[in-house]
Amino acid sequence: MPRANRRRRDDLPPLPPAVHRGGEQRVTWRGRTWVTRALSGASSTRTYTCPGCHHPLPPGTAHVVVWPDDGLGSVDDRRHWHTACWRARRGR
Repeated sequence: MPRANRRRRDDLPPLPPAVHRGGEQRVTWRGRTWVTRALSGASSTRTYTCPGCHHPLPPGTAHVVVWPDDGLGSVDDRRHWHTACWRARRGR
């Protein structure tokens, strides 16, 4: 039985298609264009906090790095998301 406090997935608008460029994707979300890059667990050596769920991303965890595609960003503008949290970001 589905949980009554969750929206059905078919009630949500589809996310716009991503544009792939050299291992990176450009995605429009919340009126901005974002660059995303999937990282393997082998390349992850630090603990990050996912902005989607506020839980830690321990070293060795595969995840997605996201930053604004405005050309003005710095390394400090990058955010590390759990892959599932980034996919489920609708409505945030």
